[in-house]
Amino acid sequence: MLLALAAIWGSSFMFIKVAVRELEPGVVVFGRVFVATIALLPAVPFMIGWRRLFAELRRYALPLSVLALFNASIPFWLLAWGEKRLDSGLAAVLQASTPLFTALLAFGFSRGDRIGGARLIGVVVGFLGVVMLIGAQPHGDWIAGLAILLTAACYAAAALYAGSRMSAAPPIVTSLGTLAIATITTLPFAVAQLPDHLPSWKVIGSVAALGSLGLSVAYLLYFGLIASAGASYAVLVTYLVPALALGYGAVFLDESITPSAIGGLLLILAGVALGTGSLRSRRRVPVAEAR
Repeated sequence: MLLALAAIWGSSFMFIKVAVRELEPGVVVFGRVFVATIALLPAVPFMIGWRRLFAELRRYALPLSVLALFNASIPFWLLAWGEKRLDSGLAAVLQASTPLFTALLAFGFSRGDRIGGARLIGVVVGFLGVVMLIGAQPHGDWIAGLAILLTAACYAAAALYAGSRMSAAPPIVTSLGTLAIATITTLPFAVAQLPDHLPSWKVIGSVAALGSLGLSVAYLLYFGLIASAGASYAVLVTYLVPALALGYGAVFLDESITPSAIGGLLLILAGVALGTGSLRSRRRVPVAEAR
């Protein structure tokens, strides 16, 4: 299950790269959250039932709206915009810094999550990898790199917020509620950026895959993995996704795997391993980090 989840999330960066070749970010974001919302609906009767779903949606309306912004609408747009300018594999490597932002933000909100010793070294090492990658980007593409980093910060903030406000909510409520609200909030931007021609089948298929696989199926796999093996095991997907994304980009998109990408990846993952060790032992069940 872990490998399946990593394979799906790793491919999401490739599908985004294909989609933004012909579509504006607003259209890509709306398409993926809309498809994901529709794809999750058949699971409702088996997981929770419609009556309880609507009751839980009303109960958690405000936190779900916050999550829709910071775990979907904003980071999805930033990621799509960034991938118009950066390789998909590089975007995946930069987004692997999410646990580092989680460590920093957790430190700011909880005295029990102080960063020191190996954790401090890990955070520093991880961000050295980030700086190396950003600095290696030519022609002003470092701005796109910063946009990808902002998606990582959004995901980290959303995970901590979900842990404090949504820990009692069923996973299907968190996932479906977040995606449904994101669909509504991104619709106006999609309408404003509609293309003047019908996209190719590759682009349409990529958007459909982003929603049906990258969000709906991946969410169910992610929460199922947490339930069966624990959050500390599920978080191992962080180490697999960027490497697989680099491979997808090289094989299917002819992207080059540069020494800076490999070096940055190793530094970031080493930083994640050191910098989040104590967090994993107390990790709350977070909202799924969408790719």
